[in-house]
Amino acid sequence: MLNTPMTLEDLLNAKEGEQFQFKEAKRHFDSGEAARCCCALANCGGGSLVFGISDKRPRKVVGSTAFEQPERTRKGLIDQLKVMVDFQLYEQDEKRVLVFSVASRPLGLPVQVDGVAWWYEGDRLIPMPEEIRRKIYEEVGFDFSCSICPSATINDLDDSSIELFRARWIKKSGNTRLSSKSTEQLLHDCGAIADDGITYAALILFGKKEALEKYLPQSEIVFEYRSSGASGPANQREEFRVGFFACYDRLWELVNLRNDTQHYQEGFFIFDIPTFNESVVREAILNAISHRNYQLAGSVFIRQYPDKLLIESPGGFPHGISLDNILDRQVPRNRRIAEILALCGLVERSGQGMNIIYETCIKEAKELPDFTGTDDNFVSLTLNGLVLDKRILSLINKIGNDRLENLWTIDFLTINSLYYEKPLNPIMRQRLKHLLDLGVVEHVGRSKYVLARSLYNAAGKTGVHTRIVGLDRETNKELLLKHIRNNGQAGTPFRELQQVLPGQNRGQIQVLLRELREENRVYCIGKTSAARWFAGSLEI
Repeated sequence: MLNTPMTLEDLLNAKEGEQFQFKEAKRHFDSGEAARCCCALANCGGGSLVFGISDKRPRKVVGSTAFEQPERTRKGLIDQLKVMVDFQLYEQDEKRVLVFSVASRPLGLPVQVDGVAWWYEGDRLIPMPEEIRRKIYEEVGFDFSCSICPSATINDLDDSSIELFRARWIKKSGNTRLSSKSTEQLLHDCGAIADDGITYAALILFGKKEALEKYLPQSEIVFEYRSSGASGPANQREEFRVGFFACYDRLWELVNLRNDTQHYQEGFFIFDIPTFNESVVREAILNAISHRNYQLAGSVFIRQYPDKLLIESPGGFPHGISLDNILDRQVPRNRRIAEILALCGLVERSGQGMNIIYETCIKEAKELPDFTGTDDNFVSLTLNGLVLDKRILSLINKIGNDRLENLWTIDFLTINSLYYEKPLNPIMRQRLKHLLDLGVVEHVGRSKYVLARSLYNAAGKTGVHTRIVGLDRETNKELLLKHIRNNGQAGTPFRELQQVLPGQNRGQIQVLLRELREENRVYCIGKTSAARWFAGSLEI
């Protein structure tokens, strides 16, 4: 849908329904209603919301002044829906038509606005029926978290945990009406309970200790602090078999008790880099809770050492997820849990938690997340807290907030690879043009890119830039000429010139030699492998 250009004639002839919605909106249109319409379009497979064309046949262009800054509206819709949205503008007889094209929802996850997954029944906007929602969950396999715990009741849930969730949901959505809803209605609206009972998601997030011990004893988080990697009892250990909302903040408090600060100075300014970044730690814990396999025995373990944090959770990566696609594909194993956590702003339903972790590690000049030890039965994530190279912090500061906002996670990985002189994968190479436009990289050869000299300068590594780029053109020519002169009347074969400039390919050296010959500084006698180069000009 997003990649298919449409003409006005196509729009006028399109059938209104699940893929196209027409709104005259001659003067304005409610932004909340637009978000709900786009939400439903995404849930129905993607489609277009059209302003300025009548909805009744025969359709005609009536013009609309709604959303005078469509790019700003587009960004707002993406923030709310967490799916891609694009727009097109048309004009006929000085009448404006605006079309927002919405991508389909992610596999296995309905899109929501303010806690409601909207759906089109014909051209009628309604909350998504529960049977449709469950079919969506089943697209990527059985979702244990949305299944019903047969014997559990609402009395098995902790009121204080529910109220913490309510407060976060109100803050995230701005919907103050949530404060007046009964506990049961609140839990029903967020999907924690259904008409046929209490879900396992409700127990995992809000369950009392006694209920979890009875119905789901493996829903446990164990925190340990160890001052070294030596075996033996931990220096500190706490076990949490309670609903996640009851221990979420306490887990961070435990990590932060021994969270050393690393100092970095740039000019007169001193910056403090915590060994354990709060957003990274919280995202990693949330990932473990959202993606662990609750049908397997075993607890989530959080093991803290002075300079690293190890988080282990039962169950390997969800089906379809690997280290190769972990940043661009989302398949939450416990989709009901992910939805509830998203409502209150703890996780991004678009699966961006891991992106945040990677980006922050690069911005803080730390090692990338390490999944060594992960297998089919366990996910092991190590977060290394030490700043590897403080000079890259200066480089990131030099890029500046304006340009950083235009970078994707893959862009940060590309910058990281260029700085540490690691090879770029094909996806990184696709982003080089964008980084070139931003002035973050320089193009120094047919397929060679380096970080901009200004960034190396900020990191105090201009010499590295010179080495990577290579000597300038005239210097390269002088090196060739010097070697040719030293060989005197014996002449110089081309293979020796390749040894002089190993960083240049055959064609590049030939261009330099041609320039030297045109300047009457060298000449060549012979052909192919027998050719020899001499200093001076060939006398005829």
